[in-house]
Amino acid sequence: MAKREEAVNMTAQFAEFKELKDIDKTTLISVLEESFRSVLSKMFGNDDNFDVIVNPDKGDCEIYQNLEVVNDGEVENPNKQISLSDAQADDDPDCEVGEDHTRKIDFAKFGRRAILNLRQTLASKILDLQKDAIFTKFKALEGQLVAGEVYQVWKREVLLLDDDKNELLLPKEEQIPTDIYRKGDVVRAVIERVDNANNNPKVIVSRTSQNFLRRLFEQEVPEIHDGLIVIRAVARIPGERAKIAVESYDDRIDPVGACVGVKGARIHGIVRELRNENIDVINFTSNPQLLIQRALSPAKISSIRLDNENKHAEVFLRPEEVSLAIGKGGLNIKLASILTGYSIDVYRDVETEGEEDIYLDEFKDEIDEWVIEALKNVGLATAKSVLRTPREELIDRADLEEDTVDYLLNVLRAEFED
Repeated sequence: MAKREEAVNMTAQFAEFKELKDIDKTTLISVLEESFRSVLSKMFGNDDNFDVIVNPDKGDCEIYQNLEVVNDGEVENPNKQISLSDAQADDDPDCEVGEDHTRKIDFAKFGRRAILNLRQTLASKILDLQKDAIFTKFKALEGQLVAGEVYQVWKREVLLLDDDKNELLLPKEEQIPTDIYRKGDVVRAVIERVDNANNNPKVIVSRTSQNFLRRLFEQEVPEIHDGLIVIRAVARIPGERAKIAVESYDDRIDPVGACVGVKGARIHGIVRELRNENIDVINFTSNPQLLIQRALSPAKISSIRLDNENKHAEVFLRPEEVSLAIGKGGLNIKLASILTGYSIDVYRDVETEGEEDIYLDEFKDEIDEWVIEALKNVGLATAKSVLRTPREELIDRADLEEDTVDYLLNVLRAEFED
């Protein structure tokens, strides 16, 4: 009786385990049946004449052995046959020779060793199922935000537990340099990757990846979540500074304003999450000259020379703008290069050094604004950068009419001649 209770409790235990670990019922039934059949094969030579009925909802399992009824004294294989008298005595008084007799197998007959072996087999198989479920679940979530409670802090990594007590590993190199972790803290990160060496899944999360910044913006800015604003490019130096280029599909929506929020309400939450990492939000454009200009903000450039084939840009600025373009520790120009995909070299505009130059925006009273924008879009932001560019090149690059270019040049020359 004790062995029967042990076996029944064992199946109940695994039914409960299934509820905790969210293993699918069909899979659980298959594993339980496979495990029982494995034990039956060892005990009886094979399991061909056994029916195994698993009911994980009730936490029980029934096993029936199908035996051929033969005349008394003619039983050759007791695992396949049963004598007529034994079958009639086994609650089947109407059976006849040649028919099948079904006998219910008592768990107690397995013996303690067989039951322990079954328990170990089930535990191993369900553990493998659990690992497969974890790998499949988190593999599908790569790149998504996740929150976990700090459970253990080590020198090279932090162990987090999510709401389902799944383990998440945050390595040192995936932590923001100024992060400080204490047991019990709730930490947000993005699922960077899921390793599965030797069927032992490890979920690696990151707070330094570009995707972390993307997901924070998606969470804080409804227009991004709804697809009205798209993040086109992201560049980060974790804990220091970041640049993000955004674009709106709706002309009525200002993408930069929506991301920043009223009085910076939206972006401030992201900055706090990133430990005061400064974030520049710019309008995306497919025009590389204009994108580079915006990416180098707050510096104002004089002109740009592009080598599109080699993705290289030479940027010319007034001497006082050079340090702004480079930024503290070279961060601004480094992030601009990452954001635009162009390697950027900055030069002092020696031809205007010591001389006065004027930004084209100052000529809006005399030159149409669309003409000024066309020039700025090809990297010409100042009067002298336009005057240094050949007339034919202005017509071709800025896509302007000859009369428009001639008028433009006359206005700019007159300014300096005066």
